[in-house]
Amino acid sequence: MDRRRASGWRGALRDVLITLLTLGAAALLCVLLRRMDQGDIYVSMIFVLAVAVVSRFTDGYAYGIVASVVGVLGVNFAFTFPYFELCLSIPGYPLSFLSMLAVSVITSAMTTQIKRQEKQRYRAQVEEMRANLLRAVSHDLRTPLTSISGAASVLVQNPNMPLESREKLLKEIIDDSDWLVRMVENLLSITRINAEPANLHKSPEAAEEVVSESVRKYRKRFDQPPVEFRMPEELLMVPMDAILIEQVLTNLLENAAFHARASRILVTLRREKDWAVFEVADDGEGIPAKRLPALFEAGVSAETVSDGNRGMGIGLSVCKAIIMAHGGMIEAENRPDGGALFRFRLPMKEEQHESTDDHSDR
Repeated sequence: MDRRRASGWRGALRDVLITLLTLGAAALLCVLLRRMDQGDIYVSMIFVLAVAVVSRFTDGYAYGIVASVVGVLGVNFAFTFPYFELCLSIPGYPLSFLSMLAVSVITSAMTTQIKRQEKQRYRAQVEEMRANLLRAVSHDLRTPLTSISGAASVLVQNPNMPLESREKLLKEIIDDSDWLVRMVENLLSITRINAEPANLHKSPEAAEEVVSESVRKYRKRFDQPPVEFRMPEELLMVPMDAILIEQVLTNLLENAAFHARASRILVTLRREKDWAVFEVADDGEGIPAKRLPALFEAGVSAETVSDGNRGMGIGLSVCKAIIMAHGGMIEAENRPDGGALFRFRLPMKEEQHESTDDHSDR
């Protein structure tokens, strides 16, 4: 609760600063135009634009409406003759005043409504993804649990089983148990996102360290295929939830290890303008073209990636949910020289999101 209250105060302070700076910039631009002998004909349009900017980058209706009223009064006071006097008796001014105020308020309301619709659409996407995940999980969990139970029963009922057969059953139990652990880790990740879809606890993290840690864990578990990584010369500090992004990289690396039939994996990190770009590529069999459009959907089975083994239908949909929650993008394609390429992008700059609470009372 304290964290949410502190976040609310920071958001309110940010909105106030945006409003003041935007109105100040509009006033300064009007002064400069006047000094360039451009007169005051653009003043009203500049302040309407300022109201649109305030509405776009602040939460709720209040700041846009305040900017509308301040803008209209400011035009009267500073940019309407007699200057630096608040005069409401100018011929035609009441109508001009009401028209500008109406345009400003309507602009503010429409901008705020559009942002709200975007937030609702995001929530709907997350809820749909949650429902698809639950359906997929209810199906996928049965197989390993049944396999573990069956293998354990055979071991208990046949104490004199040959060593080779016993070891085979134990290996099946271990493999299915490992798969269940990975499934639970993915479900925990998606649960965190669904709990607070627009309020991840992001902080600037060294992207190179996140990649290195993911590769280290992969190498600890897998001998083949070997993985290499290429890092940029500059240090990339990216706003992220490091645990979740590490989960994405882990899922993609395991995807290549289990399904790609590759001889090597290459992880690349680079910067493209305001985006940090992560790539996981392999030289395996690639992805069937008909599977690419729905590759990251929760209901897609693991055969998507080529071999029919279970495991990545959930993992890839979790990757998509995590990247979406970070304001990023994820995609997959086949490489021209063979193999698959998974790429996701994260914004280098922190973006302020509306909280999940309704701000209509501001």
